[in-house]
Amino acid sequence: MSDSGNAGYVFGPVPSRRLGRSLGLDITPYKTCTFDCVYCQLGRTTNRTVQRKEYVPKDLVLSELRGFLDEIEGDIDYITFAGSGEPTLHSRIGEMIDAIKAMTDIPVAVITNGSLLFREDVRSDLLNADLVLPSLDAATEPAFRAVNQPHESLEIKRVIQGIEMFRKEFNGKFWLEIMIVKGMNDGIYEIKALLDAVSRIDPDRVQLNTVVRPSAEDVEAAGRDEMMRIRERFGENAEIIADVRIGVRADILPLLQRRPLTMDEISDALQVHRNEAAKYLRELVERGEVASVVHGGKRHFAVKTG
Repeated sequence: MSDSGNAGYVFGPVPSRRLGRSLGLDITPYKTCTFDCVYCQLGRTTNRTVQRKEYVPKDLVLSELRGFLDEIEGDIDYITFAGSGEPTLHSRIGEMIDAIKAMTDIPVAVITNGSLLFREDVRSDLLNADLVLPSLDAATEPAFRAVNQPHESLEIKRVIQGIEMFRKEFNGKFWLEIMIVKGMNDGIYEIKALLDAVSRIDPDRVQLNTVVRPSAEDVEAAGRDEMMRIRERFGENAEIIADVRIGVRADILPLLQRRPLTMDEISDALQVHRNEAAKYLRELVERGEVASVVHGGKRHFAVKTG
């Protein structure tokens, strides 16, 4: 992560199982989203909205990206719109995609919850991306409400229709992610409804995930055997992408036992977004396990002793 006084819209590059070395763009304020998913590792949504606007200045994002591309070392596989909110809420994401395509040959990916693809302007904005990765965690209204806790204006039937429409219009790569939450969307009826929806959408890949990190609510991961059974039902283009690493919270303490680190050093070492590292550090500080101290003009975090 660059320390050159940037505004913090660009992060990484981080290693991604799906995207290789991904340079991330975070273009909405922290937890500004159309959903409040029970499994979200960043915590509860603080601004659940469907309003599209220029949440952060487009020109600042592009300027920061240019700086990163000028100084970055090593190959970047994708420039990815992701981060701490829903990127399609940004009303100028299409302009940013076009500007990036003119700036570099690095492919552009968009990770989205797919909730706004029923809107023609959103679909149009994403058409020039190289890879779009929507999610679809439920295909019935009760499961949709339970797992994704969407903005009150959203209905799952319309969301699925939007994903279908975009799939037909989009010429790039299209991978659909499904997050399996034990006891919420893994029942026979729910999986059958998802199978029907996925059949209509016809993605290039179906990527099955489950809860592996501390989340907004106390929810459980599906077991490995169950994930394998579900994958078999989705067919040969389905894969399990669940990351079985120890959660970030558990990784922080051993890291800080070596020496005090800044927030940026922690996020770089654990290959996670700064916002995610900050969330767990706040919890550890509040529990008295980690101390926050200023040294050399910078805030450092260290394991409390004694």
